[in-house]
Amino acid sequence: MKLLKCLSLVVLFLSAGMVYAQEENSSEERKPGHTNNNRFKQLYEEFSTPNQYRSASGAPGPKYYQQRADYKMDIELDDVNKKLYGNETITYTNNSPDVLEYLWVQLDQNVRAKDSKSPLIEPSGAAPADMAGSFVQKHMGAAFEGGFNIQEVKDEKGGNLPHTINRTMMRVEMPEDLEPGDDFTFSIKWWYNIPEHTVDRARSGYEEFKDGNRGYVIAQFYPRMAVYNDVEGWQNSQFWGRDEFALPFGDFEVNITVPADHILDATGSLQNRKDVFTKEMMNRYERAKKSYDKPVIIVTQEEAEKASTGFTKNKKTWEFKAENVRDYAFATSRRYIWDMMAVKQNSGKDVMAVSMYPPEGNPLWEEFSTKAVASTLKSYSRMTFDYPYPKAISVHAKNQGMEYPMICWNYGRPDEDGNYSERTKYGMISVIIHEVGHNYFPMIVNSDERQWTWMDEGLNTFVQYVAEQDFGEWYPDAIAPNKKYPSRRGPAKNIVSYMGGDQDYIAPIMTKGLNTYSFGANAYAKPATGLNILRETIMGRELFDYAFKVYANRWMFKHPTPEDFFRTMEDASAVDLDWFWRAWFYSTDYTDIGVKDVKRFYVTSKMNQEVREMMEARGMKESDLPPLVYMVEEGSEDYEESMKNASLDDVKTLQEYIMDNLSAEERANLKKPNYFYEIVFEKPGGIPMPIIAEYTYSDGSTERVKYPAQIWRKNDKQVGKVIASEKEITKIMVDPDEETADIDTENNSWPKRKKLGEFDKFKNKVED
Repeated sequence: MKLLKCLSLVVLFLSAGMVYAQEENSSEERKPGHTNNNRFKQLYEEFSTPNQYRSASGAPGPKYYQQRADYKMDIELDDVNKKLYGNETITYTNNSPDVLEYLWVQLDQNVRAKDSKSPLIEPSGAAPADMAGSFVQKHMGAAFEGGFNIQEVKDEKGGNLPHTINRTMMRVEMPEDLEPGDDFTFSIKWWYNIPEHTVDRARSGYEEFKDGNRGYVIAQFYPRMAVYNDVEGWQNSQFWGRDEFALPFGDFEVNITVPADHILDATGSLQNRKDVFTKEMMNRYERAKKSYDKPVIIVTQEEAEKASTGFTKNKKTWEFKAENVRDYAFATSRRYIWDMMAVKQNSGKDVMAVSMYPPEGNPLWEEFSTKAVASTLKSYSRMTFDYPYPKAISVHAKNQGMEYPMICWNYGRPDEDGNYSERTKYGMISVIIHEVGHNYFPMIVNSDERQWTWMDEGLNTFVQYVAEQDFGEWYPDAIAPNKKYPSRRGPAKNIVSYMGGDQDYIAPIMTKGLNTYSFGANAYAKPATGLNILRETIMGRELFDYAFKVYANRWMFKHPTPEDFFRTMEDASAVDLDWFWRAWFYSTDYTDIGVKDVKRFYVTSKMNQEVREMMEARGMKESDLPPLVYMVEEGSEDYEESMKNASLDDVKTLQEYIMDNLSAEERANLKKPNYFYEIVFEKPGGIPMPIIAEYTYSDGSTERVKYPAQIWRKNDKQVGKVIASEKEITKIMVDPDEETADIDTENNSWPKRKKLGEFDKFKNKVED
C-alpha cells in the first residue's frame, strides 16, 4: 500500500510539471486544427471498400470472376519477305455478372504503324552529335510499314462483324449482347511486316545475321482479347510502347508453318514431335528428359551451322497446345542450337529447362543458360508454387529481355572471338533469371501491367534477387572469385542514389508505368528493394516468405490488384504494414535516420535543479515527495566529479527501496549498470524505419538493438532511448549494414565522423 501511494505521488508530481508547461504557453497564438497526418494511420482512405469480388483479407471474394478466351490459330512465317500471316478463331466466355455490348481486342503491333502516335508523345531535342546510323533512321529513312493489316473479322457463320480500330484497340460489335455465362466465337484474319528488333528496339521481331539468316522471336503477333474485370471493366488503355498488357487466360491450339530447315519452340506442348524431329533429335530428347544435372544438346552447333548454308523453299508445320495461359509466343531459325535438361519439382513432376541460341551466343550460352533456367524454376517455386507448365525456354536474342508464358528472349553475347566480360556473363544470367521468373509474375499471377507496372516488374525483380543469391550458392564456380552473386537490384544500399535524387523527377511507385520518370528505378528497383527490406529487416524471412507464398497461391491464374497484395501480406503475417506501403509505395519520401545527441547521466539521491524548479513552480516541498532517484547529466550545474567514482550502492534512496521491497533472491538477480545514457535519434527523412543501433563498448564488444519502426508513431522527428549499461559506450552506429536505404550516412554515427576537407581528401588519395 505504501509503495502504491508513493508511485501515485510521483505520477502526480510529474504530470503537474507537464500541465505547468502548457499553462506557460497559453498566451501563444492557438494553432489551427489538422487532419490525421500520422505516418502510421491506416490506409482506409486509399483502399477500395472490400466487396463480394475481393475480400478484406486480400483473397478473392466468394463471387470473384474472370473472363476466358480460347484461341485456335494457323500462323505462317514468310522468311523471304519477313511477313507473318495469321488466322485465328477466338471463343470468348463471359463469366462476369454484366451484359457485354461489345468486345475489345488489343492490336499491339499498331504501335509501329505509320500513323502511330507513340513517337509524338516523346519530347526530343537536338543532340550535339549522333551516330550516323541513328541519324539516318531518325531523320532520313522511310517510316517502317508496321502494324496489323486486318483483312477480315467474321462471326462463327462467316458473316462480317462490324469493328472499329482505335490505334492499338479494336472494338468488335456482336450481333446481340453477350449475356452472363454465354460465349461468343469469332475469327480474325491478318498479316503484318515483321520488324527488325535490333533496329527499332521492338519487343519481338527478327535479327539478321551476317550470312543472311535470321533469328525470329515472335510475340504480340496476333489480335488478343483485352481483360474485363470487376475493378475497371474493360482494360482498354492504349498501348504507347512502354507499359505492357494484361490478358485473360485460356487454351491455345496453334499451328505454325515455317521453312522446313528451321527449328522452333513455343508456348505449349509440341503435338507432332515425331514429324518435325529427326530420329537423332528424338533420341537426344529422350535422354534430356532423364538428365537433371547437365543439359543435353538436341541440335548441335555443327548442325546449326550446316543448316545455315541452305535456304529451303519447303515448309514444315509445328503443332502446339497450351492450357491455361494468358499469351502466346514462339522463336524460330535455322541457325539455332538447342539444348534441354529436366528439373524435378517439389511435387515430383518434371519440367524441361530449354535454351535456343545461335552460334554467336557461345560459349557463354551453352555453359550457363539452361543452368540459369533450372535454377530459376527451383528458386521461384520455393518462394511461390510449383511451376505448372511443362517447360521454360530461354531464347538468345541480341539486346532483348522480354517474357511470355513458357518462353522468353534474353541478351548476353560474347565478342566475335568468343570472349566475354564478367559484366556480360552476369548480365546474361540475371536477365535469364528475370525473364524466366516472369512466368510467375505476371504470366500466372496476372496483374495489370499497363496500370501497375511494379506488380509484375517489382515483385519479379525481388524474387530475382533471391534467385540470384541461390544461383551463387548452387553454382559457386560460376561466380568465382565472388563469394556472393553480385546482384544489381535488391540490396537497400543500391537504391539510395535514386531515392536521394531530384524530387522533381521522382514519382511514387503507385504511378502508372507510362507516367514515371526513371522507369527502371521506379518499377523494378524500388519495389524490389522495399520487399527485400520487409523480408530482411522489418518482418523477418519466416513471416515474409509465408505471407508472400500465400499471396502467390491465392492469385495464381487470377488478376490481383495492389490492394490484394498489400492486404494479403498483412493478413497472413499479423504485421501492420500500412505505414510501410504508404511511405514506400504511395510517396517519394526517403529514409534518413541518425544520432542527434548522446548524454551521459549519473544516479544520485540528491535532488537536481530541474526537479527543484518544477517543484517550486507547483508550490511543493521536498517532504511532499516520496524518496526519489535523481539523474544528473554530465557537465550540468548539478554534476560533481565525485559522481564518476560512485556506484548504485551509494544511492541511499535506491538501496533502501531494494532492501525494503525485494527478496534476497531477487536482489541477487539484479543488474548493476554503471553507465547511463540518453540517446536521441533523429529522423530528417520522411520514411519511418526501424532504428538499427550498434553499440560498441570500451572492451571492444558490440551489441545490436533493433527498435521497431513504431517508435516514431508519436514523434516523427526525434525519439530518445535511455540505456543502462555495465560497460561504457564508446561508439554508436545506426544501420551499420545499410539495410534501410538511408540516403545520408553522415549523421549515422557517434562520435560524429570528421568531415574531410579538400586538402585531407587529396592527402589521402596521394597516400593511397
